[in-house]
Amino acid sequence: MVRRPPGFGGTLAAALFACASLTPSLLPRTWLLQGVMGAVTGVIGYGVGATLGALGRSAVAYRPPERARRLAWAVMLGLCAALAAVTLWYSVDWQRDLRELMGMDTRITWYRPVILAVTVALFGVFLLLARCVRLAGRALIGWLDRFVPFYVGHVVGVVAITLAVTVFANDVVFSAFVARMSDVSSVTNRGTYPGVRPPASPQLSGGPGSYVSWQSLGREGRLFTGTATSAAKLRAFSGRRPEQPIRVYVGLDAAATPQAQAALAVKELERAGAFERPVLTVLGTTGTGWVDQHIADALEYMYNGASAMVAVQYSYLPSWVSFLVDREKAAATGRALFEAVRARWALLPPGRRPRLVVSGESLGSYEMEHAFGDLADLVNRADGALFVGPPNANGIWRALTYGRDPGSPVWRPVHDAGRTARFAQGPGDLAAPGGPWPRPRVVYLQNASDPVVWLSPSLLFSKPPWLSGERGPDVNPQMSWFPLVTFWQVLVDMASALSVPSGHGHRYGGNIADGWAAVAPPPGWTAADTARLRALLSGL
Repeated sequence: MVRRPPGFGGTLAAALFACASLTPSLLPRTWLLQGVMGAVTGVIGYGVGATLGALGRSAVAYRPPERARRLAWAVMLGLCAALAAVTLWYSVDWQRDLRELMGMDTRITWYRPVILAVTVALFGVFLLLARCVRLAGRALIGWLDRFVPFYVGHVVGVVAITLAVTVFANDVVFSAFVARMSDVSSVTNRGTYPGVRPPASPQLSGGPGSYVSWQSLGREGRLFTGTATSAAKLRAFSGRRPEQPIRVYVGLDAAATPQAQAALAVKELERAGAFERPVLTVLGTTGTGWVDQHIADALEYMYNGASAMVAVQYSYLPSWVSFLVDREKAAATGRALFEAVRARWALLPPGRRPRLVVSGESLGSYEMEHAFGDLADLVNRADGALFVGPPNANGIWRALTYGRDPGSPVWRPVHDAGRTARFAQGPGDLAAPGGPWPRPRVVYLQNASDPVVWLSPSLLFSKPPWLSGERGPDVNPQMSWFPLVTFWQVLVDMASALSVPSGHGHRYGGNIADGWAAVAPPPGWTAADTARLRALLSGL
């Protein structure tokens, strides 16, 4: 394959890595996704094996005789074939176990021969491309050796090829991909979800008298303000006459900078009367500008519409792309919005200020966390926080998780005896530990099987603590850690994070009711009310 057949070390490592990719990870996956993942992990393994083999040959001069090499190849290929057959056979059972653990249908389609064919075919393509790059590098080094000393030519050639590949991957492939995604996302941002109409209430952005136009809200902003909980639904839940919820949203096209967007958002809040409501929530958005409707709806049901919330769009790219290219903009937008809202809030007499809370899901939690320096700063300047499915990059989350009290698991950490922040996956988790929990309170909802929470570069080379000792309630006991492979498995799990039932993966559903009930309950709110709201949200 491009001048010579695959090497022994590379082939062995490729087979081991591909077989390791068949083992269970956090979430179930499809047979096609498994085939692609097997090919990619196989190529990674081939690179590792080929590198180790080259280092071994340079360190040891001895070469086995031809007969011994042929025997070694035969034994290696036979063992790899047997291992592949065994792991392919058990892979369907592993996937069924995962689905059963999450209450999913265990009757699945799992084409073992097709998985193998897809893996081998894609592996061949990827390896061919890699060999072409290596061949180009060797040609360059051979040309340089005619003009400069041997070692200089090799160093310059390796550096030149590495830089060329890096620049091509980053400035050509990745940049072109981001540009294409930006073009597609900008078109999507101009669209509107079916059935979403401009609001008739002046207390919703894009409605009558609003300082921001309906069109400038963007697709997710129009969904957010155009689907505020209706009076009929609020009345059906509370049995009382509701108020009109206030939802303020400023789209990416409404102002040039995060500071200008934040100033416009405050004007919208003033116009709508948000500072006269009992609770005011500053919301973080994901990359597209999306706000989890469960977070917004839950608070509106709890307060019978007497709530106000505000969000600002900083991007229209999908969240995972935004995480790569717009993280700093997300953080800057979160800081600008909270500072502007709090500055206006602080002008009110202390007895007339609404409860000021913050919330966000996924990248939205990252955005709002970065409005604060640490946990102490958060509770000093806000009246509570609810963060849902926080990414591993969240600074405050990391400080709490890795500074947890001894004996508490990383997937359900206890920090400072739970006096300020608590973590939960199920409704009963917030009751532990049983000590005092004064206000302001901070709640993190995180599922033990959520790849958004656990994906980290450290997975590449070290076993994560969530796979050591006691495991989370929905983490497969058969999941193992493999260098390089597990990182790729968890990365691929992101594609399935929303394809599992609520309470698993990146789906939180009705449990958001318990989070808000702990952070910002209205007067007279009871545990029975929380149970009713949880059931309502679970059915949405």
